[in-house]
Amino acid sequence: MSFTHQKKRRKGLKGILIILFGLYVMIGSALYFFQEKILFLPTTLEQDYQYQFDYPFEELFLNTDNDATINALHFKAENPKGVILYFHGNAGDLSRWGKITEYFAEKNYDVLVMDYRTYGKSVGKLSEDAMYKDAQYCYDYLLKHYSENEIILYGRSLGTGIASYLASKNRPKQLILETPYYSILDVAEHRFPVFPVKQLLKYRFPTFQYLPKAECPITIIHGTADSVVPYSSGKKLSELEIDITFITIEGGGHNNLVEFEGYHKAIDNVLK
Repeated sequence: MSFTHQKKRRKGLKGILIILFGLYVMIGSALYFFQEKILFLPTTLEQDYQYQFDYPFEELFLNTDNDATINALHFKAENPKGVILYFHGNAGDLSRWGKITEYFAEKNYDVLVMDYRTYGKSVGKLSEDAMYKDAQYCYDYLLKHYSENEIILYGRSLGTGIASYLASKNRPKQLILETPYYSILDVAEHRFPVFPVKQLLKYRFPTFQYLPKAECPITIIHGTADSVVPYSSGKKLSELEIDITFITIEGGGHNNLVEFEGYHKAIDNVLK
């Protein structure tokens, strides 16, 4: 190969490396600056939107901060077995999640489910600390109407980190986590292994740090075919040196556990 050929080849390789590096920096920058748009997928509702459900409920507007108002639904049974404080996933709003939580109203439980800031009718600046603060506000609201040993915390997907945080700060009856993560960092490292996500992430939700501080029974339900939060991430929580009931749903995905008999058996068992 001639010297000219070698020079052209080196120049071509250098150009390719520059392009690849540019793409790497561009994608990494997008992960940092647009991580909220990746992590949170809210839909919004008009403030006069009228919810319609099959079970009696009260719509609440909770002023959790000077510049934040949280919209919530409080389903009420005639003779409730207790109350479930439900923290939903990262997509949609209460018009969807209200339907999902009616599953527990059907089982004769009161349910309180809130929309995070920027979701549905809720307003305010979103942050991890703000989500914890709003969650504690909802817990304190329930304490005005129920004894603490009647409160069950339920987290689904994104909401599992929030529910775990609350369990570490309070003394609820029990904690149920559906498709949880070890931490958001753990999921991000699984999804973006070539990027320094630890330095890029603004949100951590370290569930693994909260669970050892909880003083209530903990149940985890996770499907083996979860393509959003890897089963391995949830399974790592069961390896913490604490007492956790871990229930595996073979073939279960991220949004379809309710289609599996194993899920219904698990819920009936833990709520009995």
